[in-house]
Amino acid sequence: MFYPFFDPTYILVIIGLVISMAASAYVNHTFRRYDQYRSRTNTSGTDAARFILSQSGINNVGVQKISGDLTDNYNGQTKILSLSEATADSTSVAAIGVAAHECGHAVQDHLNYWPMRLRTALVPAANLGSTLSFPIIIVGVLLSFNQTLIYIGIFLFSLALLFQLVTLPVEFNASRRALRILSDGQVLSRDEVPMVRKVLTAAALTYVAATLATFLQLLRLIILFGGNRDDN
Repeated sequence: MFYPFFDPTYILVIIGLVISMAASAYVNHTFRRYDQYRSRTNTSGTDAARFILSQSGINNVGVQKISGDLTDNYNGQTKILSLSEATADSTSVAAIGVAAHECGHAVQDHLNYWPMRLRTALVPAANLGSTLSFPIIIVGVLLSFNQTLIYIGIFLFSLALLFQLVTLPVEFNASRRALRILSDGQVLSRDEVPMVRKVLTAAALTYVAATLATFLQLLRLIILFGGNRDDN
């Protein structure tokens, strides 16, 4: 049955929201904890990134500082590795770990890592699905529950979930590359690497949480609109 204002399936949305908030709080707590540990080499996030890129034979990627907190990212189209203010100038273990993770993406790009290529290819479809899925579903509902439009909307929303599923191995692989690079002892001492592992594990959980939340939302749409309605 469809409820215009509230229905029991809202619990799925609430569960997804709670999971996402918990993951976000955990990664912030973990980063803040290990951001207090200064690296013994006194290397900043920016210096660590440039060193890792050089050691990896990558000479066509620029490193820049951007505003924000934990807004670090790598852009494969512009070949720019952007480090947030909390990462770029800090010499903490956490900051170096985050910088190394973004370098992991640059290494993936350099090596033509196919899951990363697939994720990039899925970006337009995922954006389209996120933008149009709900409007199409709403139109389908308003047009006497037109199942064709509703199915199209659900399919478009599933593209966003597909994008997030592909993102998971890309992010986990970038973290593994970061840990492998940092384990040689030139940027961090060996006893500091486990601290970085905890930071990167916490960050990875945010992607897992986002994927679970999207899956629960998709499940809700299928429960509400996915079957043939019996109006009798």
